[in-house]
Amino acid sequence: MLTLKEAEEKILKLREEIEKHNYQYYVLDNPLITDAEYDRLMQELLALEKEFPELVTPDSPTQRVGGQPLEGFKTHVHRTPLLSLSNAFGAEDLWDFHRRVLSTLGVDQVEYVVEPKIDGLSIALYYENGLLQIGATRGDGFTGEDVTQNLKTIGNVPLKLKENIPLLEVRGEAYMPKESFRRLNEEREAKGEVLFANPRNAAAGSIRQLDPKIAAQRDLRVMVYDIMYLEGKEIFRHSEALELLRQQGFSVIEPFISSSMQEIVDYCAKWAQKRHDLSFEIDGLVIKVNDLEKQKRLGYTSKSPRWAIAYKFPAEQGVTKLVDILVRVGRTGAVTPTAILEPVRLAGTTVSRATLHNEDFIRDRDIRIGDYVVVQKAGDIIPEVVEVIKEKRTGEEIVFHYPTHCPECGSRIVRLEGEAVARCTGISCPAQVREGIIHFASRNAMNIEGLGPAIVSLLLDNQLIRDAADLYYLQFADLVKLERMAEKSATNLLNAIEESKTRSLDRVIFALGIRLVGQRAAKILAQEFKTMANLEKATLEELTGINEIGPKMAESIVAFFKEEKNREFLARLKKAGVNMESVETSVLSNKLAGKTFVLTGTLENFTRKEAQEKIEALGGKVVGSVSKKTDYVVVGAEPGSKYEKAKELGITILNEEEFIALLDRRD
Repeated sequence: MLTLKEAEEKILKLREEIEKHNYQYYVLDNPLITDAEYDRLMQELLALEKEFPELVTPDSPTQRVGGQPLEGFKTHVHRTPLLSLSNAFGAEDLWDFHRRVLSTLGVDQVEYVVEPKIDGLSIALYYENGLLQIGATRGDGFTGEDVTQNLKTIGNVPLKLKENIPLLEVRGEAYMPKESFRRLNEEREAKGEVLFANPRNAAAGSIRQLDPKIAAQRDLRVMVYDIMYLEGKEIFRHSEALELLRQQGFSVIEPFISSSMQEIVDYCAKWAQKRHDLSFEIDGLVIKVNDLEKQKRLGYTSKSPRWAIAYKFPAEQGVTKLVDILVRVGRTGAVTPTAILEPVRLAGTTVSRATLHNEDFIRDRDIRIGDYVVVQKAGDIIPEVVEVIKEKRTGEEIVFHYPTHCPECGSRIVRLEGEAVARCTGISCPAQVREGIIHFASRNAMNIEGLGPAIVSLLLDNQLIRDAADLYYLQFADLVKLERMAEKSATNLLNAIEESKTRSLDRVIFALGIRLVGQRAAKILAQEFKTMANLEKATLEELTGINEIGPKMAESIVAFFKEEKNREFLARLKKAGVNMESVETSVLSNKLAGKTFVLTGTLENFTRKEAQEKIEALGGKVVGSVSKKTDYVVVGAEPGSKYEKAKELGITILNEEEFIALLDRRD
């Protein structure tokens, strides 16, 4: 019988040995022992921890084994938004990106880091004092799902870092190796189960299993490629970040580093040919500015960083027959043609529909019903018709005539001069109404669970709603009379609608479907105006004065709120109790309200994050770059180019002592 101290020593030794072998197997792909020997070590550790449960810790290798099924995933708000990347589909796009970077920075040369873009599920991992605390999916970039228990089952996700780093947040991609995907589908086929379409879907489906034991049974990996937040260490280049991640036990792909865009273009072309040689799927390469200070200077658009771009490989193509062309009316009235195809396999999925973009696209390529066409997935995601194989024509093909009237409401379809898209002119077009309600209820907007397209159509067909505001006035007695709507379903739907009233202001703004206003822009508008009433009164000048809100978006916002029917719609939402204000919980006073700060250099008494929190708690705002609209630039030791720009523009510059005095000042 072992004493507690002897057991602790043996357990620590076993854990160290098992983690060494995990690293050799999952990260270095170089196992030093057989599976049987590894299993023996794990069983010995499990037995000891069972005998001495007080010695079990969260970072033990035994904690990778799936536990009890979860009731449901909790949401997790990311500290740093996980933005998407803009895409390059050819050499010219890469050169355009390069020219924009040089022009913005005012330099002649920039060093880039190039990494493979793994085709998997984007995730974030959060460590405190060296221990894994939370693993979450990307979600909408701002809020994801807490899938910690499932990510813990993945062998190359460190449960404990090599060093005791106070805070580290990283971003990576969860994926399934090609061979593991093949074996999984063979097992599912033998059991008569539905096959996964591709490794990406298999990885995403595994990570989002409510039973961690299922995720543990599947051979998943995580490749980490970015540090989102770091305390306790300082890095200045993205390549340094990758090396730090490698030192902490993460799997990291060796990057290609170059200051020559021509070299990078050639490198992309080479990997477009070699992509299938890897043991996992990649759908492109990511090119990032290496210098982190230059990244900050380049900043972000509302959707993506200006310092990075994703080069997407040329799409995989296939040939099939176009059997029909249908048109669909969207929530903005846009009339979009869709090709109905004989099913064809492309990039691991079966495609039976493809976009035809617009009227000009069909006419210029002389696309006819019955044609054999070349189909590809643009960026390996959206199927599109590329060209017609006219040599295969029999003479029985039918010329497609674009409709002159809406197939849903009969209103005229018009195409304004200078626009590629034709639109339905019907004010009450049911297709626009239906699509608008579906968008309003969608996950990234009001997130009304159970209100999918079929239920929306059911409510509209039975004249229980005319628009999304009517959802908040539905009655139980009316719902239970509908087909497929039992008492429980009706109750659940009404509860979901009631719960949606508490959604944050940015989600309500996004739900309105204002043209050109996406999720990021909605969040910016909510932060800037605080209430829907303030946004409703915003002028064109006020809107264009906001960083990331361009003139076209500003015009669209002003036009939306000018419409009387839109103001009536908002009034009905407000009357129903839908939230119309930002919830500010951390503002202690408003003495810095309306003031914009930029921080540069190293402060002695605060971290950057602490300084930002102090400013925001007093109603101020911190931005990443200096402009004429900046009120104060706070300067620490070894300030960067922001300090020089502040002097050049005559912005008020505060040293740390003056900054503290401003915070402590009593107004």
